[in-house]
Amino acid sequence: MSRTGISNVCVRFILCNCLCLFLPFSFLSLSLFPHAMVRSSLLYYYSQRRLAGSFRGFFFIPTTLALFTSFFILFYIYSTSNIFTHHNHHPSTSHFKPHPPFSTTPFIATTPHFVPVFNHNASESTKSPPTFQLGYGLGPQSQRGLPLPPQFSSKGKFENNDVFHDRDVFLEDYKEMNRSLKIYVYPHREDDPFANVLLPVESEPGGNYTSESYFKKVLMKSHFITKDPPEADLFFLPFSMARLWHDRRVGVGGIQDFIRDYIHNISHRYPYWNNTGGADHFYVACHSIGRSAMDKAPDEKFNAIQVVCSSSYFLTGYFAHKDACLPQIWPRKGNPPNLVSSKRKRLAFFAGGVNSPVRVKLLETWKNDSEIFVHHGRLKTPYADELLGSKFCLHVKGFEVNTARIGDSLYYGCVPVIIANYYDLPFADVLNWKSFSVVVTTLDIPLLKKILKDIISSNKYLMLQSNVLKVRKHFQWHSPPQDFDAFYMVMYELWLRRSSIKNTWVDSFRV
Repeated sequence: MSRTGISNVCVRFILCNCLCLFLPFSFLSLSLFPHAMVRSSLLYYYSQRRLAGSFRGFFFIPTTLALFTSFFILFYIYSTSNIFTHHNHHPSTSHFKPHPPFSTTPFIATTPHFVPVFNHNASESTKSPPTFQLGYGLGPQSQRGLPLPPQFSSKGKFENNDVFHDRDVFLEDYKEMNRSLKIYVYPHREDDPFANVLLPVESEPGGNYTSESYFKKVLMKSHFITKDPPEADLFFLPFSMARLWHDRRVGVGGIQDFIRDYIHNISHRYPYWNNTGGADHFYVACHSIGRSAMDKAPDEKFNAIQVVCSSSYFLTGYFAHKDACLPQIWPRKGNPPNLVSSKRKRLAFFAGGVNSPVRVKLLETWKNDSEIFVHHGRLKTPYADELLGSKFCLHVKGFEVNTARIGDSLYYGCVPVIIANYYDLPFADVLNWKSFSVVVTTLDIPLLKKILKDIISSNKYLMLQSNVLKVRKHFQWHSPPQDFDAFYMVMYELWLRRSSIKNTWVDSFRV
C-alpha cells in the first residue's frame, strides 16, 4: 500500500478512536438527563454518586485505549509519510532537490517543476501546455542538485574551502552557456516615447543602482542576443525600474500601471509571452521599487524570472530559486588594491545610515567599542581607507537586505560579514559563500566580537581573506565584459533558469 493509502487508513482509525473517546460522554449525558428535573432532591444527590462510580470505569478504559492508539498512529504517520517532511515548499513549486548553494537562511532549494499562471486575456490559440520544467534536460547538467566532492577537516567534519560549490561542473557549464545561450530582446525604436526607459544608456552607467544599467548595456552588445525568437532560450523585458522612477510621466505611483500595460501590449502583439505564460521571460531591477512594481501584473510576478538586487526570502514578491539575485555594485575604475591581511589593524568596520532596527541594535551594542568601529553619519576619513584597514567589513540590513557594501568589501580585500536575515546572496548557486564570508544572524549581534575573534584564533581568517581576493572579480562590471565578471555570472544564473521546452512558432509570427 502507498504512503497516501496508509495515511488515509490511519486517519480513519483516528476518527474511530475519537468516537470511542466521546461516546462515554454521550452516554453519560443521556443517562443524567432524566435527573435534571430533580436536581434539588436528595434522591438526585445519591443517584449522581452511583452513576459517577459506575461510569468511571466505563469511561477510563476506552479513553486510555483511544489516546494510546491515536498517539501510536500519529507517530507512525510522522515517521513514514511525506506529510511531515521538513521542507520549505514554495507556493507555486514542488519536488525540490537538495543542492549546495548558501544563503543567510537554512532554506535551500533547487530549480523546481513550475506551473505558470497564464494571462487569461490572451488569445487561447497562442497558449501552449501549461506545465513544464525549468533548467532540466538541456545537455550538460548544472551544479544544481549535484553532490559535493567529499572534503573533510581534521575533526572529520565536511568542509569545502573552495570558492565554488563544484569548480569542474561550473567551468563545464560556463562553456556550454557561452556557446548555446540565446536571448531575444523585445525591439523598440529610438523614437519610441519611452525610449529612455526601454533602450540602454549610451553613457557610462553610474550611481548606486548601476548594476541594472550595466547589465542591459552590455547584454545588447553581447553574442547572447538573437534576432530570431524561435532560437531564443529566454526573452528580455528591457524596461528600467530606475528610469521609470525618475520619469515624471510615470513616477513611483505609475510604475505598476506601466508594467501592466507593457505586458498587455507584448502579449497581444507577439505570441512568445503566451506560449509559456511568461516563464521564459525575465527583467532586471536593482532599485527597491521593483519589489512592488509587479503588483498589477501577477503573471510576471509569479511566472517571469526576476533578477533583482532586493532578493529576500522574506518578501512576498521574490521566489527563490525561480528568481535570481543581482549584486548591487558601485562602479570603480582600475584594478582593485591587493592589501595583505597583516596590515589590517581594525577588527571590524561599518559606516552608514541608521535606517533599520538591525542597524540601531548594532550601533547601540558596539558604538563605544575600540575594536569594532560602527559609525553613522559622514566619515572624517576616506571610506576606502577604512575598508583597507579592517579585517572584517559589516554588511548590515537597512531598508532592504541588499546594499553595495558586499561589493565594496570584496573590492578592497575585506572579509564581508553579512548581518541580513533571509538574504538570497548573489550567485549562491555557484559560489560557496562560507569560504569567503561570515554570516551572523541579527540575534547574535551582541556576540559579534567573539565570533570574529574565534575565526582569527582558528586561523580560518587567512583562508577567508585569501578567497576574497579570488572571488572579487565576479563582483565587478566591465564594458565590454570580461570572462567571469558580474555580467557573465548573471548570465550563468539565467542559463540555470532557462526553460527545457523549446517553443516553435509559425513563420507568420516571426519578427
